[in-house]
Amino acid sequence: MAYLSLRKSKIPFAISTLVASGMCSPLSAQIQEIELPRIDIVEQRGGSISKIPGTIDVLTKKELEILQPLSLQDALKTVPGVFVRGGEGGNGAIPNIGLRGLNPNRSQKVLLLEDGAPIQPSLFIANQSYYSPPVERMSGIEVLKGASGLKYGPSNIGGVINYLTKTPQEGFKVTGKIGNYGYRIAEIEAGASSDSGKAIGGFNVITNEGDGFQSNGFKMVDILLKAGAELSTDQWLGFKYSHYENNINSSYVGLSADQYANTFSGNLAPNDYFIPKRDAVDINHAWQISKDTKISTLLYWSNLERNYWRQPNKKTTTERTFTQCNGVSICLNGNNREFEMLGLDTRLATQFQTFGIQNEAEFGVRLHTESQSNQRVVSKTGSQSGDTSLHEENKANSIALYAQNRFSITDNFAVIPGIRIESYKQTRKNVLTTASGSTKNTEAVPQIGATWQLVPEAQLYASVYKGFAPAQLAAAIDTNGVDQQLDPERSTNIEMGIRGKNGPFTFDSAIFSMNFSNQIVNQAASAGISKANSGQSLHQGGELALGYLIGSGWSFNANATYIPVAKFVGTNSLGQDGKRIPYSPKLTSNLGINFQKGGFNTLVSMYYLSSQFADAANTVEQNKLANLGELPAFNTFNWSANYAINKMTKVFGVVNNIFNKRYITSRSPDGIFAGAPLNFQLGLSYQFY
Repeated sequence: MAYLSLRKSKIPFAISTLVASGMCSPLSAQIQEIELPRIDIVEQRGGSISKIPGTIDVLTKKELEILQPLSLQDALKTVPGVFVRGGEGGNGAIPNIGLRGLNPNRSQKVLLLEDGAPIQPSLFIANQSYYSPPVERMSGIEVLKGASGLKYGPSNIGGVINYLTKTPQEGFKVTGKIGNYGYRIAEIEAGASSDSGKAIGGFNVITNEGDGFQSNGFKMVDILLKAGAELSTDQWLGFKYSHYENNINSSYVGLSADQYANTFSGNLAPNDYFIPKRDAVDINHAWQISKDTKISTLLYWSNLERNYWRQPNKKTTTERTFTQCNGVSICLNGNNREFEMLGLDTRLATQFQTFGIQNEAEFGVRLHTESQSNQRVVSKTGSQSGDTSLHEENKANSIALYAQNRFSITDNFAVIPGIRIESYKQTRKNVLTTASGSTKNTEAVPQIGATWQLVPEAQLYASVYKGFAPAQLAAAIDTNGVDQQLDPERSTNIEMGIRGKNGPFTFDSAIFSMNFSNQIVNQAASAGISKANSGQSLHQGGELALGYLIGSGWSFNANATYIPVAKFVGTNSLGQDGKRIPYSPKLTSNLGINFQKGGFNTLVSMYYLSSQFADAANTVEQNKLANLGELPAFNTFNWSANYAINKMTKVFGVVNNIFNKRYITSRSPDGIFAGAPLNFQLGLSYQFY
């Protein structure tokens, strides 16, 4: 099929960077003879987007270099169907990502992966995202919103996002960037290979700090080590270690209405600090058993510490008062958690023919265990230490099996059924009171999808699939150890689309419907049961992406996501029937014009976001504390450029929010978080060979 080799991306500059000739990156080292094994949503060899019965977007390394995002969340804003709620500082270090109208709070309804391994702190205990790796160490991003997401695990109600880290390259490279608001970043990359080219290794070290747009500074260090070897002609081994730590002067407290109107730029809670630290190891093994059969195994481990120190405050409808440190009253709370996760994911892919039908089957099993130490520390002196008022030790284990087969009924039409079965057990224990309890669940999530190559230039795709998110521990088992007898939250997703390419024109259009049911709500306590699976919401809309190569180095791209329906169904503690889901804009869109010639590339882009509600009651009028009220629509313009002076040296720069648009990006957790004002970064990189 002619479409098989097309790799699609919907960001506003994708087409020119993918297909325009004459712009090989002068800083790219020679291609290695070996590729480190890893799990990709889109298999780089022997697979393509055309085999997936759902929408998928791939941001390449080149596209990220042109866009020059400050964070992975800034890059994800350019992808249709993705909404990012900003505001908490740290340049996207605390991700709030939603897909297709789902509330983005702590990215709880989207599965986040790095090289196929989960990066949320846990999957079954508390999957709120407290960590986002720096965009500088990524070679690409994959976003999957189709049926094939069931292969990758729970909490895939909205979809799956997979970050792809860089593979070591020969040589030594240094990169530096500076900007306003005290922004500065330094990056060192180094790599080497054996004389035979059968083994490679390298490292990437990043330091990044800034004063923050609201005087909420941060200081981050990230280290990535990667190595791998070809064990034989049919086996490969890869190793990755990453270390990340950040110190962010961030808070739940946002601006009041008056402070926002008066453009207040100070830090309202200077004693509040969000301090994450993460270490992780991935070991990948790939074995090409035969021409048609391959087995891939991923062993992953991670440890995440997340300390959040906050100064207590009391608020009325008009003002907020912070508790002062006098040695008598509690003036600092530390919500401190540590997560550890270990898993083994093995998948077998094979091709065979039966009754004249070509089959591509995949079978997998994943063993997973995780733990959480949850403590609350209270201080009367203002120091980040004190007495322990809460201490829990929690655990969860799971085993998952999945199977999927692609039946190629004809050369142009294929049907892809699949199923995932996930069985898990959760245990909660209060160390101080000795109360404990556990619960078990098993969930089967089926899918069926199809692709139909109408003509070489266009392909239809469609799927019906079930997503699920397990009840997290705090809801599944109460503080007294009582099993709340909750089923997982579930979604029935339907989508249909058409994608393709015709000469200089590329397109992808999809409509979708997502019935999100079984949501966990509060109910009147009965026999210790205070939670129930009776929440429901409906999400319906469409996505459209267009690209056109104008010629003479110019290209044009645009995309839009329109979600007219994102509402509660039925009235309960989540919201009132018919009310719109908080932080679910009806329309998001991107528009970009890209020009490249020789070693020069520049992009002008526009981002539009329609109005949103901050609460389930859809409150329109803003209150004095500004934690309630509509978030008005806004649009921003960015400009980026980069120039390869020679094979070793490259200069680049970006100006975000060119017209210094003042807008509200969030009223959560508590008050207005203003969007980033006009900001710029200038950088230079030099490659030593």
